[in-house]
Amino acid sequence: MAELTYDTLMTDNTHYASERARLENKVILDELERKKKARSMAVPTDDNRVKLRLREIGEPITLFGERAADRRDRLIYVLSQINAARGDDAMHVDEESSSDSDEEEEEFYSPGSLELLEARRRIAEYSLPRAQKRVAQQRLDSKMALGRIVDIRKRVFNEVKKFVNLGSQIGDERPISQVRFAPNNEILATGSWSGTVKLWNVPACTPVRSLRGHEDRVGGVAWHPQATLTQGKELVNLASGAGEGNVNLWSLESDSPISVMKGHQDRVCRVAFHPSGNYVASASFDTTWRLWDVNTSKELLLQEGHSKEVYCVDFQIDGALVASGGLDAIGRVWDIRTGRTAMILDGHVQSIFSIGFSPNGYQIATGAGDDTIRIWDMRSLKSLYTIPAHLSNVSDVRFFYANDLFFKPVSSPPPNDVDMDGADADKSNDTPPRDTATTLLEEWKYRSGLFFASSGYDGFVKLWSADDWQLLRTLSTDAGKVMSVDISSDGNLIASGTYNRNFQLFAPEDV
Repeated sequence: MAELTYDTLMTDNTHYASERARLENKVILDELERKKKARSMAVPTDDNRVKLRLREIGEPITLFGERAADRRDRLIYVLSQINAARGDDAMHVDEESSSDSDEEEEEFYSPGSLELLEARRRIAEYSLPRAQKRVAQQRLDSKMALGRIVDIRKRVFNEVKKFVNLGSQIGDERPISQVRFAPNNEILATGSWSGTVKLWNVPACTPVRSLRGHEDRVGGVAWHPQATLTQGKELVNLASGAGEGNVNLWSLESDSPISVMKGHQDRVCRVAFHPSGNYVASASFDTTWRLWDVNTSKELLLQEGHSKEVYCVDFQIDGALVASGGLDAIGRVWDIRTGRTAMILDGHVQSIFSIGFSPNGYQIATGAGDDTIRIWDMRSLKSLYTIPAHLSNVSDVRFFYANDLFFKPVSSPPPNDVDMDGADADKSNDTPPRDTATTLLEEWKYRSGLFFASSGYDGFVKLWSADDWQLLRTLSTDAGKVMSVDISSDGNLIASGTYNRNFQLFAPEDV
């Protein structure tokens, strides 16, 4: 299959190879446009006035068996046909009804800069091949034998159920608002209400560096996707947002920020790096989220859409979408390539404090002040499942993202598959041997997104399966509200940050 890029997408005319196909497509589009205009058309609701309007345009005022509602629908259809024939965008039918329709909300656009236009194009170029690759992998996974899927789930969930408390460390003099593992899983970043971002060696929990540059409480920290891997230490490796309204960019060689990006009018909460590493999104109490260019430190996009403060933001793995959640109990999914809203997450009854995309690219988890986690599916545009997760606010939700760099093939089958008494000898002779390394790599890729972690103000970190949404493990912290949670990309560590200034590490008991 040829690689899908922005240029091939724009120049691919195979869908319109014939004049007949183009005409059929035009007819469909015209009909959809007519129906769209018909829905917004103002017509009388009084049956007598409907009959009068039908008589004026030369239509029968009633048909056999026709009810009042059917008659009004027929009037709308006839008027929309007349409208389409004349080429008019609107048709004034009733003065009183049309005056009411003027008050309805309309879609509006704000002018954008040339830098934003170029950024949208680059994001499209970046996301299209990744989406194509992800879908191709999902098609391969869908052909996997059911028995093998069951074995993978059992193996992964058995490992998850072994997580225990590895230790606790005082992280700062004020509450730890967020914890995030570096891409190499050897450093943990903590953001504190003291305004300090600290880096720690894990699992030793020894301090590496304290980053000071904020004047108020730090609300969010995020690592560059290639930080501690291929990204140079002198370049941007980390981003943070704080209460004074600034977003700071940090290197790993200095205690002061490389750049301070100003623009928000109120407290900045969560921040997130785009998968390409070229952009940062920040959520703020000024009811907006903003997109920043990492290379120029300029604001590219100021996005409104929430009626109250925006608390959390997260990018999809392809880089095409970004999700935001606010204290208005509404989440929104935005297509960064076009600026349009792709989905509205309406279901929580209290503020949304956390939002996260699944590695599969089409499922989203949101945690809120109503103590629940909701799972949303972008394919069906609705909520799939509601988890009664915690006894108090759900502060953070994080899916497990498996990084192929940490895949370690072994030369022997997993312990669960070892034949102890030779009872399965015949079975092994009937089945042709598979390449163990290839098999384990396929299983490693499949386990990405198979479970997720949540933290709550009830003092617990909980681990959940991401297919049937069942509780796998409950981990107790050292009491107090748990503010944040994260999972390392090798699946061997979980970190949590708490209100009582500590952070905890959890690991399987046999690691």
